[in-house]
Amino acid sequence: MREHYRSTPLLETDLAPTPMEQFARWFAQAASAGLHEPNAMVVSTATPDGRPSSRTVLLKQYDSRGFVFYTNYGSRKGREIDANAYVSVLFPWHPIARQVVVTGTATRIGREETVAYFRTRPHGSQLGAWASAQSSVIGSREELIRTYEELAARHPEGEQVPAPPEWGGYRVEPQAVEFWQGHANRLHDRLRFTSRDGGWDIERLSP
Repeated sequence: MREHYRSTPLLETDLAPTPMEQFARWFAQAASAGLHEPNAMVVSTATPDGRPSSRTVLLKQYDSRGFVFYTNYGSRKGREIDANAYVSVLFPWHPIARQVVVTGTATRIGREETVAYFRTRPHGSQLGAWASAQSSVIGSREELIRTYEELAARHPEGEQVPAPPEWGGYRVEPQAVEFWQGHANRLHDRLRFTSRDGGWDIERLSP
C-alpha cells in the first residue's frame, strides 16, 4: 500500500513568521479542500513514568497562545496532563498529503472561558458532558442512556445547563511545530518551528 504524492514544494520563504500564523493558513486550506473535520487532532499524553496514550479530539479554538480542546478533567488524558504537562498533537490531513505535528505543554484554561464555550454547545452535548464520567468503567450502555435521560428530564430543551465542575478546556502551548508536506519518492518537506528566546527558529528536517 503506497501513495505517490503530487504536491507543491514547501519552501522556507513560503512560511509565515510564526507557527500559529502558518497553521492558520494551512487550516483554512484544509477546510476549503472539503476535508471531513479538519479540526480533528490526535492528542498524545503520557504518565510520569512515560507510558503513552493517544485519542482523537476536536480543536475548538486556536490563536497566538496555542490550541484549545475540551474534556473531562477526570478522564485519562486529563489525569495524565495534570501529572505530566508535556503533550503531542497531530493533525493528519491525509487527503491533501499534509500533517502538522505539535509538541508542547498543556494547561487548564480559565473557568470563565470554559463556561462561555460550554454555553455555545448544543443542548444534547451539554447533557452528555454531565452524563459521562469520562474514562471510568460503566456496566452497560443502558446505564449511560438512563443517566442522560434523567438529566434531560431535569434540564429540558431551552433551559440553561450549568457547566460541569470537572469539565473544561486545555490549551496546548507549542514549543515546536512541524509542517509536513508529502511528495513523490519520499522526498517530503518537513519544516519545523522551534521556540527559542521569545522567537522561532526554522529548521528543515530530512524526510
